[in-house]
Amino acid sequence: MNIHEYQAKAILRKFGVPVPDGHVCYNGASAREWAKRLSDGPWVVKAQIHAGGRGKGGGVKLARTSEEVRLIARDMLGMTLRTHQTGPEGKVVTRVLVENGCNIGRELYVSLLVDRATSKVTVMASTEGGMDIEEVAANTPEKIFMETVDPLAGLTPFQCRKLAFSLGLTGRLLTKAVKLFQSLYTTFIACDCSLLEINPLVVTKEEELLALDAKFGFDDNAMFRHLQIADMRDFDEEDANEVEASQHDLSYISLAGNIGCLVNGAGLAMATMDIIKHYGGDPANFLDVGGGATAERVTEAFKIILSDVNVKGIFVNIFGGIMKCDVIATGVIEAAHQVSLKVPLVVRLEGTNVDLGKKLLAESGLNIVAADGMADGARKIVNAVASAARRERGE
Repeated sequence: MNIHEYQAKAILRKFGVPVPDGHVCYNGASAREWAKRLSDGPWVVKAQIHAGGRGKGGGVKLARTSEEVRLIARDMLGMTLRTHQTGPEGKVVTRVLVENGCNIGRELYVSLLVDRATSKVTVMASTEGGMDIEEVAANTPEKIFMETVDPLAGLTPFQCRKLAFSLGLTGRLLTKAVKLFQSLYTTFIACDCSLLEINPLVVTKEEELLALDAKFGFDDNAMFRHLQIADMRDFDEEDANEVEASQHDLSYISLAGNIGCLVNGAGLAMATMDIIKHYGGDPANFLDVGGGATAERVTEAFKIILSDVNVKGIFVNIFGGIMKCDVIATGVIEAAHQVSLKVPLVVRLEGTNVDLGKKLLAESGLNIVAADGMADGARKIVNAVASAARRERGE
């Protein structure tokens, strides 16, 4: 789950991390009035979307008068902001953050994440703040400094000082940096984060440290412990089908292809997408119905797949262990009747109750193509979609 920058800063403020004073606004007049309350200026107006690179896309602007704040906010609200992370379709701006400007001396980078190689939290810092960390890693890896945190000891003052020295922070700034790093680590653990990124962390000309931008990623499996954070979820920033799938305990991710996939198990789902690509097709989604799916859940999965207008065929690939093949077959049949299925459907079933599942499909009266294996199924659905496309073109 992701949250907006203004929400991220509210969390950081709660844990004692220094951030600029600001307020989220939904119209230009409100932005002007809040700017007056915050300070005498200047101010920064920042579009709030779940994507980075907003400044390059025109989503971060400096204002020197409160009236300028109003005009910038008015123009920014409702605009479609396109960045390297949104894709060409962009995201519509529905809210802006108005916050106090600051005298930036230097820009640094700090993040905390779970390192899969060590299975521990790693603190990563760089002197190249304000840039994409991927660029820094590729071009100047010597400018990235890392400390692996022992989960029993936590982030130690020694490690904090080591990071601070690497960033060139000394004197009063050293003491402030140690406190900031430890506050960030406390935030990361307390909120069950998967990522906490401060980019940039600025050193002001008054020798203060400020988290000028913040990005959080949370462990979805821990959200039951953080209802206040869960309530920060902005469904308008997420794919509508992915939101709907989450309501039915389905793992679904939209893709750009035209072959819908309905699979049980994340590993099998990944392999299914790979083999569709191998035979020249393009998967339209990742969809894992899980090991304990019911016929009703399978029906909802079908509806979600077919709500994508780009889907021209569906491949159901089930290896039944906990999941029973007859349950999948019942769900497929029910879904096909409810949505008046008009695109090619290939089904591969193996495992528990496979004979009963195949019998149900065969007696359903539906135009379902049976597959003898995963490769056979992928080949058949790719060919079926290609044939349907040729018929549409009149070839």
